[in-house]
Amino acid sequence: MTQLTLIGKPDCHLCDVAREVVDQVVADLPDETADSIEIVERSIADDEALAAQWWEKIPVVLIDGQLHGHWRVSPDRLRAALAAAS
Repeated sequence: MTQLTLIGKPDCHLCDVAREVVDQVVADLPDETADSIEIVERSIADDEALAAQWWEKIPVVLIDGQLHGHWRVSPDRLRAALAAAS
């Protein structure tokens, strides 16, 4: 199982865009790959440690706990990373 973590906050336009990119990329993957991806959303508004670490970089995407990217999510780069992780 691959875990994709999206770190953001409420009322964040870039976070909304990142969520749309993540959802679309996962939806476009083959079923067996998509089924092996768990998407977890976390908010810096709910976690002081996350806020201290990531507040300047949201949205942040982690794949299996490792930083994949921040600010803008590239669909092609995310697709390749998820395929490699699966």
